[in-house]
Amino acid sequence: MSDAPQQPFSPAAERNKQPLLEALQTLLPPSGHALEIASGTGQHLEHFSAQLPGWRWQPSEFEPERRDWLRQLRRSWPAEQQQRVAEALALDVSVLPWPIEADTFDLVFCANLLHIAPRNCCSGLMQGAAQALRHQGCLLTYGPYLEDDVVTAPSNLAFDADLRQRNPSWGLRRLADVQAEAARAGLHLAQRLAMPANNLLLVWRRPQA
Repeated sequence: MSDAPQQPFSPAAERNKQPLLEALQTLLPPSGHALEIASGTGQHLEHFSAQLPGWRWQPSEFEPERRDWLRQLRRSWPAEQQQRVAEALALDVSVLPWPIEADTFDLVFCANLLHIAPRNCCSGLMQGAAQALRHQGCLLTYGPYLEDDVVTAPSNLAFDADLRQRNPSWGLRRLADVQAEAARAGLHLAQRLAMPANNLLLVWRRPQA
């Protein structure tokens, strides 16, 4: 789009947006209401909202400058696509309760956040998502994880070390620890999908009665 703003840009989001879309197309019903956590550059939001026309999207961002960017980006889209996407919400996942009505969303989507956020953000994400989701809805988290029974790829080990050097509160999360936080919020790991570049897409749901 020639009139689209030119920054910021995430090469990783550009690489993974299509594999993620293809996974969403298999996991989600034709229509619904989605909350995206940490919408960042908006590349996922732009791609998903264009390719999943039955879905409405509520982006969110903690950083004010990112919310300003998302507003600019949204204005560059076709009118029909803009109508499916709300203005970005100010949201700090670690502060509960979230400024969202309970039982509102069919999907909460969170990509590449947990390893570049303080540890309490994991608890906040699980608790907030459990509040925001309708009963049959799901939380999807995407990114690299450490699994006790799976050999960690050297690239992920190096990434983890780099993150911890940059900020001691960052780093790849153990999947078992994330599952424990999810359980405290009433969610369980329903599906584990292997994705390119040693990432995982995890599907969290409420246990079926």
